[in-house]
Amino acid sequence: MAKPMKDTFLRACRGEKTEYVPVWYMRQAGRSQPEYRALKEKYSLFEITHQPELCAYVTRLPVEQYGVDAAILYKDIMSPLPAIGVEVEIKGGIGPVIANPIRSLADVEKLGEIHPEEDVPYVLETIKLLTTEQLSVPLIGFAGAPFTLASYMIEGGPSKNYYKTKAFMYAEPKAWFALMDKLADMTIRYIKAQIHAGASAIQIFDSWVGAVNVEDYRTFIKPAMARIFAALRKENVPLIMFGVGASHLALEWNDLPLDVIGLDWRLSIREARQKGVTKALQGNLDPAVLLAPWEVIEKRVKQILDEGMERPGYIFNLGHGIFPDIQPETLKRLTEFIHDYTAGK
Repeated sequence: MAKPMKDTFLRACRGEKTEYVPVWYMRQAGRSQPEYRALKEKYSLFEITHQPELCAYVTRLPVEQYGVDAAILYKDIMSPLPAIGVEVEIKGGIGPVIANPIRSLADVEKLGEIHPEEDVPYVLETIKLLTTEQLSVPLIGFAGAPFTLASYMIEGGPSKNYYKTKAFMYAEPKAWFALMDKLADMTIRYIKAQIHAGASAIQIFDSWVGAVNVEDYRTFIKPAMARIFAALRKENVPLIMFGVGASHLALEWNDLPLDVIGLDWRLSIREARQKGVTKALQGNLDPAVLLAPWEVIEKRVKQILDEGMERPGYIFNLGHGIFPDIQPETLKRLTEFIHDYTAGK
């Protein structure tokens, strides 16, 4: 039987006033947790995500340990790609490596379609397990955005400058837009399946889109993003957008039919609102601060919370994911501090 769900996070996503500021942390499942590290000695990331009971355990662990207001499904943005014909392997110390990188329109045309119930049943089973039996907070489903997925598919793995991706975008516009369409279709199907399985909110990670300027974003990327969010808008769950080093795109995201903009630490909550961002906001402590003494953490967090609380529609988070070096005790203490400091304000 499903537990009663605390909806503070969902109400903040919708821009409603809440009794305290809700909080969750990107990469809260895994990374710094000793229980997760013990699992990783036995299983790879893909092996964990293919076992619903195990994956559900990793997903709910930070909720139980830190007292956060939302869970995020433990998986990788690469999870749906094998279903469309992308040969991907997560290599330790490197990240996702693609054996068959995209080089031409013909390569794009070879990509197939995802059928989530057949291709990723373990993802949907994990969601059902969590949302019908185990969680008392909303579950966030997620996907990688087309640009970020394309960057891995074209570069063949992680990149520092994305020059192959951008060169492909400029030199092969027909192939580029075909790839954006394929990945947008995949994302829509994949996310809808997550929502139908029980996810209460969705975050789209465009981790590397900060590599492009505003004009290129509008031309080469935004049409696919608009189509994704317009399709998902009909599902009536909060939609969150997040990217790294992408403060210059905040107003572009504000135009899209989504609910929440996740900021990294390069743009403050107050500055984003002053620039004209009207959506609910999420963020944006630099995770490196969590390696500092508590007095430093508390001072930085208070400043962010004070700015966040100037308007309804604010969720505390980090400006990027948790580092392995961050102590679980720090995250538990931080969650308690956020709840206590903002209660009734």
